[in-house]
Amino acid sequence: MSDLAPESFRCGLVALGGPTNVGKSTLLNQLVGRKITIVSPRPQTTRRRIMGVRNEPDAQFVFVDMPGLHLPRGLLNQRMTALARRCMAEADVVVGMIEAGPSLSAQDKTFLNELRAYKIPKIVAINKIDRVKRASFLPQLEECAQVIPEAELVPISALTGENLSRLLDVIKQFLPFRPPLMPPDVYTDQTERMLAEEIIREKLFLTLHEEVPFSTAVKIEEFTLDQDKNLLRISAVVIVERESQKGIVIGAGGQRLKQIGQSAREELELLFNRKVFLSLLVKVEKNWTKDPRKVSELAI
Repeated sequence: MSDLAPESFRCGLVALGGPTNVGKSTLLNQLVGRKITIVSPRPQTTRRRIMGVRNEPDAQFVFVDMPGLHLPRGLLNQRMTALARRCMAEADVVVGMIEAGPSLSAQDKTFLNELRAYKIPKIVAINKIDRVKRASFLPQLEECAQVIPEAELVPISALTGENLSRLLDVIKQFLPFRPPLMPPDVYTDQTERMLAEEIIREKLFLTLHEEVPFSTAVKIEEFTLDQDKNLLRISAVVIVERESQKGIVIGAGGQRLKQIGQSAREELELLFNRKVFLSLLVKVEKNWTKDPRKVSELAI
C-alpha cells in the first residue's frame, strides 16, 4: 500500500459515536472482520477508546470505538463521556449511530444536535434495521434529514452486515488522500493483555444480571506463555466496589465465578489459538469508581 501514489489512496480516523447500546462495538467488529471489542446488551459496556483497522486496496479505515454518550453521573461516567467527545473531535469523519424506530427519541435528538457542532463530515447510521419493518422507520429518516441535513443517512444492520458495503463507500468518499497510518498487518491497538481483560469483563456483563457489572473491572496480573506446553497462563483479578458484590460475582459455592471463568477461557483459547489456564480472583476496592486514581488505573 505504501507504493501507491498519495492522490490515489485514502486514509483517516473514523469515529463511531452515539448513545449507549446502539451497536457501535458490533459494527466495529463487523467492519474490521475480527472481534476486538466486547459486546453485551447492557449499556455503557465500552469504557476505553478502541481502534480497529480495515485495509482495502485503495483505502485504510482507522475506526475508533468509544463509550456511548449518556448522562454523566459519577466520575467514571464523566470520564467516559469526555473521552467519547474527544474522540469525535479528533476524527476525520464521524459515524453517528442511532437505533431504527418509528421516530427519533429525545436521546437521539440530543445526540444529533450535538453531532451537528462537529466541523467534519458526518454520517448517521440508522442501526438494527433487521428488527423493524422497512416502512416503519421512513418517518425517522425524514426527521434525521431535518435535524441534521448536512449528514449522509445510511440504514444498516451491524448484526447481519446488511448495507455495510454502502456505509463503507460513503465513509471512503470523505477520507482524506494520505498514506496509510497503520502497517498492513495491524488490525487493532489493543494488546493481548487488554483483549484478555475485555473478554473476561464481557463474560461478567453477560453472566451478572444485577447492577454489579458497571461496578466491576478486570486487571490482568499474570500473562505468560509456557512455550514447552504451548500454554498461556493468565491470572486476573475481578474488582468490585462492595463486599456484597463480591458474593454475587462468586455465587453459591463459587459456581458463578467458575461459569464466568469457563466461558472466558473458551473464548480466549479461540482468540489466541492455544490452551489457556485462567485463574480468577475477586477483590473489593471500595468505591473505586469514585476514585480518580483507581478509575485511571482500572478503566480509563
